[in-house]
Amino acid sequence: MSQLNFGERYFATRERIAHVVAGIHELARNTGTDLGDSLSNTAFQKDLATPFLFVVCGEVNAGKSSLINGLFGRELCKVNILPETDRVVWYRHGAPPRDVQATDSLEERYRPIEFLRDFNLVDTPGTNSIVKGHQEITERFLPAADLLLFVFPVTNPWGAATWNLISRIPEECHKRVAFIVQQADQRDESDIKIILQHMADLSMKRIGVVPQIFAVSGKMAFEAKTQGAFGEKDYKKSGFPALEEFISRRVCDSPERRASLQIWRTQASSALTQIENRIEDQTKNLSDQNVFLASLETEIDTMRESLVTRLPHHLAKVAETFETEAIWVTKTLKKWLKLPPSVFRIFVGDKIGTQTESLFIDRLRNAVETVAESDGKDVVSACQDHWDGLGIRVKDAIGTNIDDTEPVPEKLEQARKRFVQRIGRAAHHAIGNLHVRKDLERELRRRNLALKSFTATTLLFFILGAICGIFGFDWLPWLFCGIAGIFLLGGATIAVITKVKIARDFQSSLLDTCGSFAETLRTDYEEALRIFFQDYTTCLNSIRKHLAKEKIAVEPKLARWHELFLTLKSIEQDI
Repeated sequence: MSQLNFGERYFATRERIAHVVAGIHELARNTGTDLGDSLSNTAFQKDLATPFLFVVCGEVNAGKSSLINGLFGRELCKVNILPETDRVVWYRHGAPPRDVQATDSLEERYRPIEFLRDFNLVDTPGTNSIVKGHQEITERFLPAADLLLFVFPVTNPWGAATWNLISRIPEECHKRVAFIVQQADQRDESDIKIILQHMADLSMKRIGVVPQIFAVSGKMAFEAKTQGAFGEKDYKKSGFPALEEFISRRVCDSPERRASLQIWRTQASSALTQIENRIEDQTKNLSDQNVFLASLETEIDTMRESLVTRLPHHLAKVAETFETEAIWVTKTLKKWLKLPPSVFRIFVGDKIGTQTESLFIDRLRNAVETVAESDGKDVVSACQDHWDGLGIRVKDAIGTNIDDTEPVPEKLEQARKRFVQRIGRAAHHAIGNLHVRKDLERELRRRNLALKSFTATTLLFFILGAICGIFGFDWLPWLFCGIAGIFLLGGATIAVITKVKIARDFQSSLLDTCGSFAETLRTDYEEALRIFFQDYTTCLNSIRKHLAKEKIAVEPKLARWHELFLTLKSIEQDI
């Protein structure tokens, strides 16, 4: 059974537009879009939230009050055999309930009833009433009414007062008029058809059109609605289903209301376009800012490449250092290869190869790190100069300040230390890969073997000479000592010759690997530079975070815009 669901489609559309308008205002605030007064909430509420106005006219005791009660399923108006309405009554929504005497002939009744938010009712005392001034007030409501219900009693639908009022209403109001024949349950169906036909004929003569005419019983409809499901049969007999369908259709198809919906839909669409332009500007700015960030990263890469192009010069210095250290270590090796220390190592063990390599590695690493230290300072200086000029550029391009709490000098210093350490380790590994100790130790083993042989032979002949001297041989001791001396001299000669040869070959071997060492270090140098500048680019993290935050902020705004746009398109189809 219908329970005041007039115009559900219209109100659903209005509610959707209200939702869209509220969403647009929220999105405008979030995007910083100035909509001006193009989508004023106050104007929206005043226009679309204005209740529909139903004006009920008819002679005294025509059944106007019972019609209203039947329509809304509650006793809004008192019903009596004697006239109960002695003035024009305007029913409006409001709390607490109160009656306000606007004029002597007009009373405003505020009730906290939900349907009065959307539907205001004007109940008149009667077209033939003797109440002073009611006619003028009634006629003032007619042009503003969304629906004019002229109520006729089935016993006398020809009352002159009502038809005279109908004749005076403006022509543009005719399409909003409906005739209601009340107390239809008191006549047969055949009688009702005759009455309706006569009313149609009279209407054509009076105003030139025939409005919708309904024969109903307000009392029966009211009682049926108060009985709930048990009153379904009486409700259908009351004639109210057709009347309420007509009212609902009139609400939904009201040209004025549909025009208002269309106007607000158009304004909402225009506001969405403004917001779309704003979001597009923000997206473009964000894209430009990302391009700017990419340009900064390209600048840093260019700085790194420019330093890489200086590598031949730096590697030349490394080669000079390598040669200098190779010569110095060779001299040290010669000292270690002198005869006395060499003979001494025959008995205690020879670690010249390991010591020479360690010495060379340590000295060369320190020397290379010194060169890297100088390069590192140059890189730090270049990065610091770049960073110092970055603040104003970032402010101009992105509109934000660089995070000055970022300890850039400390970061660069740490990166410089890591750079030097990486180059030092690379030098260490590069020397190890040259296998300089392998050839040296092979030559040293041969030398030590020869020295051991000569030393052993020399000692053997000295011992034989001593034994012969003990046994009293006159010339044999001298012979054996002479032979021992010869072997001693031979050993010394071999020691000197091999010392010179080993030192010369060792130095030559080192110098031959100088170019290979420099090339091996080149790759490590480039990698160390790459890591250094990678550490430097972390100083741009505050910019990256800002842009990421802006992107995250734009995405839901864009998604919300699409949601509102699709809803508005759907509303356009409904309208």
